[in-house]
Amino acid sequence: RAGTYECTAVNDIDTDVQTVDITVNYAPSVSEGRDVGVTPGQRGVLECEADAVPEADFEWYKDDRRIFNGFDGMEIVSTGSGSKLTFFNVSDGDYGNYTCVAINKLGSSNTSFLLYDGFPPSLLLGPRAVQDGSGGAMRVHSHSCLLFVMILPFLLRF
Repeated sequence: RAGTYECTAVNDIDTDVQTVDITVNYAPSVSEGRDVGVTPGQRGVLECEADAVPEADFEWYKDDRRIFNGFDGMEIVSTGSGSKLTFFNVSDGDYGNYTCVAINKLGSSNTSFLLYDGFPPSLLLGPRAVQDGSGGAMRVHSHSCLLFVMILPFLLRF
């Protein structure tokens, strides 16, 4: 177990105390990925967390192709035990499967995410708060004309 340990030696002449810090190294263990729905044109964030000693380095992949910081307007920020893949303006081409891999000298671990079109069908029901994929929310307003425009083609069939 990691921690600070103390060893004390005592005899008739003197007492000596020594302390030692023990670090236990282990391979990364990654938390399960959370799928994120984001509407086109909005900001989306995939977050990856890993427990490891020494700290893990992170790599991101889309459909088995490695992603680098700045690729297609994406930003990768890794700090300590986590990494975030941010999409500043989600487009149809961004939707798909992503994998986060945490790596240190003792091994690796990965988790998968699905970034999907988050257009909520519930917009037809009125104003709602919609998650933007980063824990924030935006206010979406719909009007009754939106409902009319969407069902008009069906009404014209009859």
